Amino acid sequence: MFKPLSLSIGLRYTAAKRRNHFISFISLTSMLGLMLGVAVLIIVLSVMNGFDKELKQKILGMVPHAVIRAEDVLADWERVDEIAEQHPSVIAAAPFVQGQGMITGAGNVRGIMLNGVLPEEERQVSIIENHMQEGALEDLQAGEFGIIIGRLMANSLRLQLGDRVTVILPEASITPAGVLPRMKRFTVVGIFSVGAELDGNYTLVHMNDAATLMRTGAKAHGVRLLTDDIFRAPRVAEEVARSLGGVYYVSDWTRTHGNLFQAIQMEKTMIALLLMFIVAVAAFNIVATLVMVVTDKTADIAILRTMGATPGRIMRIFIVQGAVIGVVGTLAGTALGILGAYTISDIISGVERLLGHQFLNAEIYFISYLPSDLQWNDVWIITSAGMIMSLLATIYPAWRASRVEPAEALRYE
Repeated sequence: MFKPLSLSIGLRYTAAKRRNHFISFISLTSMLGLMLGVAVLIIVLSVMNGFDKELKQKILGMVPHAVIRAEDVLADWERVDEIAEQHPSVIAAAPFVQGQGMITGAGNVRGIMLNGVLPEEERQVSIIENHMQEGALEDLQAGEFGIIIGRLMANSLRLQLGDRVTVILPEASITPAGVLPRMKRFTVVGIFSVGAELDGNYTLVHMNDAATLMRTGAKAHGVRLLTDDIFRAPRVAEEVARSLGGVYYVSDWTRTHGNLFQAIQMEKTMIALLLMFIVAVAAFNIVATLVMVVTDKTADIAILRTMGATPGRIMRIFIVQGAVIGVVGTLAGTALGILGAYTISDIISGVERLLGHQFLNAEIYFISYLPSDLQWNDVWIITSAGMIMSLLATIYPAWRASRVEPAEALRYE
């Protein structure tokens, strides 16, 4: 099979066993360094993508994608709910009553976000039903004053199903005994576990019970929307508000939790840049390797020149040799990174079982395991960058090889 001379000699130089074993060692370490750099970059970005995905699924599965409110309370929430669900981008809508307060139980106190919901509609806009550890969403019955709390809150207050707690609102009620904070006894009817932040302060009660406690009558504070695309939620909420007519206010997840996801994206970008420098260092080790190869092969280069090889052909020979090191190292690193991204969760779980220690505690972090989400766009960018940097690293040594003078090189041979 015909091969161009530059390609044939370049591949032969790459595969040949050199007299100078140090050069072979440097070539191998350059390839291994590039392989490890690419693999680590793919695995780390996959893990960060996994964290980002888990946070979006869990946090944005609990908090509203968007909310429509009135200036005070929403008296016509049924109409708002019906019109909102007619929008093609709205999957479901549900009313809510919301307030902040404190909960006391077993002699302990904790701040809470009290959410009054209709169970039959809440399951359509929230993932809470999929994360119930004890009890069920249907256990919230109007007039029975049941409450669903998070696992972290239950552990902190030492609460179990059936325990009685007191919910205190920061509003005063005038009684014959004087001015007292508004409070009401509730019974724990369910415990959920989603993530540390929500498990520690998020509570659910029936909307009628919340309306009774907050004295909103049969009115809601707003209607939450579940959209088919979280990134279009702000625009969808504005379109629904305009279709309602009158004065309505909208808010969305970018205002309540946008900073968290922006911080994650910024962290992912900075870590990717830092790890890319590791790949760049490994790629430019090829420069040192080829410089030593050129020095070792000076006589061969001079002979090729005397036989009629042009400087451009000599340059292409060493570009081929360096490119082979870069391509093999990059592709091996890509394969290792893909394998690591798919197995890193199982590997960490195995190490945790072996050591008897949990690295990610659900009471501190949002999740109790190491997630991984391999995105092929990241793989393509990393692989391409590794190959491009490897190719650029070959240019200077190849240029030096093309500048070798045959007479000078063969003088002492």
